[in-house]
Amino acid sequence: MSLSRRGLLTAGGAMGALAATAASAGPAAAGASHGKGHGHGNGHGGGQRVRTGFDRLAADGYALLKGQRVGIVTNPTGITSDVRHIVDVMHPDGRVNLTAVFGPEHGFRGTAQAGGSEGRYDDPATGLPVYDTYLKSGQGLADIFTASGVDTIVFDIQDAGARFYTYIWTLYDCMEAAALAGKRFVVLDRPNPVTGRAALGPVLDPAFGTFVGRREISQAHGMTVTELALLFNGEFLKDRPAKLEIVKMSGWSRADFFDATGLPWVPPSPNMPTPDTALVYSGTCMFEGTNLSEGRGTTRPFELLGAEGIDHKWADAANALELPGVAFREAYFAPTFSKFQGVTVGGVQLHVLDREVFDPVRTGIALLITAKRTWSGFAWRSDNWIDKLTGNTRVRTMIDAGADVDEVVGAWASDLARFRAVRKRYLQYR
Repeated sequence: MSLSRRGLLTAGGAMGALAATAASAGPAAAGASHGKGHGHGNGHGGGQRVRTGFDRLAADGYALLKGQRVGIVTNPTGITSDVRHIVDVMHPDGRVNLTAVFGPEHGFRGTAQAGGSEGRYDDPATGLPVYDTYLKSGQGLADIFTASGVDTIVFDIQDAGARFYTYIWTLYDCMEAAALAGKRFVVLDRPNPVTGRAALGPVLDPAFGTFVGRREISQAHGMTVTELALLFNGEFLKDRPAKLEIVKMSGWSRADFFDATGLPWVPPSPNMPTPDTALVYSGTCMFEGTNLSEGRGTTRPFELLGAEGIDHKWADAANALELPGVAFREAYFAPTFSKFQGVTVGGVQLHVLDREVFDPVRTGIALLITAKRTWSGFAWRSDNWIDKLTGNTRVRTMIDAGADVDEVVGAWASDLARFRAVRKRYLQYR
């Protein structure tokens, strides 16, 4: 039995329409059923599986895309529950006219490392033209959409839940460019792998806007991509909003970690191998802004951190803080690429013991503070990349001034409270 389009879709337009949609649909918006799984590894609410936005779109016979020339922004995470890529599923299906693919950072098929893309090519499997969106925005990206000849642009990429994970800014840039080009924009939802319970961390100051943070959201946003799309359209693109429609999931609860969804995990990028990586990423990625390794080139990126000259003192100092839900092991490793390639370094491995109480951003701040206090070689990157990652200068300058964890975290409390109030208007699930 096919789903009704009213039950399947939540549409949005300009700010007023989006606000009305969020207010009228609310957390129990049409099509969202809520299981009881809370991510303890025991399955999702009596075995019920989450159905992604794509699953529901396909079950409705692609009715939302009927009569449209469709282009899709996606990457290797755009898969069905039986791990087929959605482009490979849609391309031969006569019910949808898929004519183009748009690849983000790392590329459509995922062949590029961090900071790279695949460029323009024809996909060998389908013959479809693949256009590169990485680091493209505004009118330049709008011109690519126009040249592709599509009527509707679909977005389907698995996010990791952190402001500096670039796919959400690909979403933002593509929405803005679609509006400039006069194209419809459809976002298909997937779970936030680290739950949608809370927004955490500093809120970006727009003066520090880059591709690792375009606009004023918190470091761990606690939203799904459709919720972010609604927020972007209603708050940041309201002068020229995208012609936005969203397709929600069913069966997802805000308290669900990824292993509660029943969905297969595909690494969204080369250094995001598991949901465990995503769990710590919004905190430990801040080490990209330092001279320490953030674990790239190891099998546990963002869980292993270290540098030459660090010993057990760092783990001892971090454990002495008794941070909730996490412990730190003295660790030694030799990255195969990136910082300290081929050199054995010392540091810590994070072990999340209770993810229900673990706060990744607070933990990341604590690790920065204890690293600086226990290792004389600690330094920020010379370009102050940490300011781009945290969205302001306060984290760096307060740590340099000797602030403790509570002082640093407290400095963003008022900004975070304001963002949480805005965020709440766009949440679509309980």
